[in-house]
Amino acid sequence: MDFEDQLRELIALGFSFAHPRDAAGEVAAVVGVRVHHGVVDVVQIYGEHDADATRIPGDEPDIFFPYKVFWRSSGRSADVVAELLTLPDPSPGDEPLVKGCWVPARPGRSTWLSASA
Repeated sequence: MDFEDQLRELIALGFSFAHPRDAAGEVAAVVGVRVHHGVVDVVQIYGEHDADATRIPGDEPDIFFPYKVFWRSSGRSADVVAELLTLPDPSPGDEPLVKGCWVPARPGRSTWLSASA
């Protein structure tokens, strides 16, 4: 599967993408996020040879600097995305209790909204 096919597969799985820009207005990364089964999968693609992906609990307050990480990979973009695509969904009972949700804050940004007790 080529890299374009991998990206299409991420979209088919429900990843949403943002394209953060640097101070000059250039795209700094392609960032994909998927919330599912009580976890959040995040992939950050900086170039052909530079990507990072993580699977974190669904209640992490900062998906880009999480305290707890279930899985992480970094390296060549096609290799990282291929690994991400092979991750199984968590089994029932393995899912952490999610006490909130991600909501849009402004274009390209989301924030965690905690559920009230």
